[in-house]
Amino acid sequence: MPPHASTPGKVDGTAADPGTAPARAELLTVIEFLEALSDEIDTTLEPAAPNPYLNMSIHLLRCHLEGRAVTASALVAASGVPYATAVRKLAEMKEAGLIEQRPRSRSGKSFSLHPSPSLLATWTRLADRVHRLAGTRFGGGQAAGGDYYFGGSYMESQSTIQPPRVLSRPLTLPGGLRILVHGDPTFMVMENLKRQFEQVIGTKINQRAFSIDRLREETLRNAARPASRYDLIAVDLPWIGEFAERNILLPLDSVMDISRLDPADFHTAGWRAAHWGGHPYGVPSQTTPELLFYRRDWFAEAGLEPPATTDQLLSAAKALSDPRHGRYGIAWNAARGTALGHTFMMTCADFGQPIIEMPKNAGGYDLDSLAATTAVPSIDTPRAREAAEYLMALLEFSPPDILSMSWYERVRPYAAGRIAMAYGYTLLAPYFELDPGSPANGQTGYLPHPAGPHGAPLAPVGGYVLGIPANLAEERIEDAVEALVAFTSPAAQKLYIQNGSRTAPRYSVGADPEVRRLSPIFEAVDGMSWRDELQFWPRPPIPEICEIIRICGTEMHDMLRGVIPPAEALRRAQAAAEAALRT
Repeated sequence: MPPHASTPGKVDGTAADPGTAPARAELLTVIEFLEALSDEIDTTLEPAAPNPYLNMSIHLLRCHLEGRAVTASALVAASGVPYATAVRKLAEMKEAGLIEQRPRSRSGKSFSLHPSPSLLATWTRLADRVHRLAGTRFGGGQAAGGDYYFGGSYMESQSTIQPPRVLSRPLTLPGGLRILVHGDPTFMVMENLKRQFEQVIGTKINQRAFSIDRLREETLRNAARPASRYDLIAVDLPWIGEFAERNILLPLDSVMDISRLDPADFHTAGWRAAHWGGHPYGVPSQTTPELLFYRRDWFAEAGLEPPATTDQLLSAAKALSDPRHGRYGIAWNAARGTALGHTFMMTCADFGQPIIEMPKNAGGYDLDSLAATTAVPSIDTPRAREAAEYLMALLEFSPPDILSMSWYERVRPYAAGRIAMAYGYTLLAPYFELDPGSPANGQTGYLPHPAGPHGAPLAPVGGYVLGIPANLAEERIEDAVEALVAFTSPAAQKLYIQNGSRTAPRYSVGADPEVRRLSPIFEAVDGMSWRDELQFWPRPPIPEICEIIRICGTEMHDMLRGVIPPAEALRRAQAAAEAALRT
């Protein structure tokens, strides 16, 4: 197998991305097969000569896939030929662009070796062909996996985003890179890929994950410390204003060239939501709008159209509810406090009512001036009353435990086949999309929030940005920036999706053919973005927003329990929000 230089990153045949768990396993299987076959040939046929290119490629790829560093001496030893010959062959492979070298120390005297994108692409194609040849020759003519079709190679070749590349300079952070995140499916995918990203950035990764309320508490505790314990922090979008005003996050344009992030590639709403006072305070790691999930098969059987309005949703929920057989029309965030507070704000938006007074613009409402103005609550209004009464109407078609349902609880019964519709963030879709046993698997449609009489269909943007703590030690900031760029790159975000995430903050990632084939959710969200339905004004990131969310979540819960009527709940929430803004 002589070295062959091809354009780095260019794929000209069928190639599953080696970043995914199934593709890594397939590539390792082929590597093990070729190793065994080579051993059989070398020990059976005489005379025989080792192939140093093949031996070194196999060793390098195995170590890369297993997350182990490779030195030049180790690769030379794996070649199977005399030292001088191996050194010459290794130099030829480097010159051909098949092997990349990365320093392991500041002096550059020691370094590690890594497969280039060209070598990875070549071997991924080889793995596919070996499987197909084996299936054709020994499996009765059926290609391995049974899913090869004419034209497949061409379609795969249209993928534009290649696997993450190792940094040319490894990060030199004492104790490794330290990250504080939310304990959701996307960040858990990052944890599962830790070994691979340690190879990419060249240092150990320590990740801590908390629930949403505990994440905020830990972030505030960390901000009070003399020096941050974390290099990167996941920040919920509504917290941006508070964290910027309280100097908890660094404005990124003060420590890096923002053009490195390619801002135009991010969904507009997700990128704008990371700003306060005209400065970016984070980079979108997840842009996860809340959508309406609905069972397409149930709707078709009942002869129902997907709901575009709140009235249509209530009619569908009534038609599809069958409590005697444990089936209900709708699930949503109705647990007291933070969960219901978010629901109420987004429902108000469905009826055309922002939770604070804001000037209107062509896309909805203008948030750019929030940092320079004093917020005024707009909770006790006629449209907010309509939103509150809509939530009351939903109760009739919701499960009995709806008032304790929050982020995950609303999607689990939907995935189990007991719910016809559910409001849920795209990051929750893996609960049924990746579960072959879920009745909702392959039967789910995705819609923006149905609109009230004075609203328009919209998909309220949620998710997290990764930011740099303002109290991070100065000597760690440069490397934190490099890690931030690496973790939010198109290559990294595609890798998260291929390993189970269902959030795509970048247009390029959502448009990637390999990504599109994984789930219809990406095409649906891209369409909503182009139609300007992705909006972040429903949860304005003012510094007091967390307190307003808590107030709304408390008063609305009392309303849903029947303790107070809607008019009283709105009056109390308005008064409490005004008091919070005054203080």
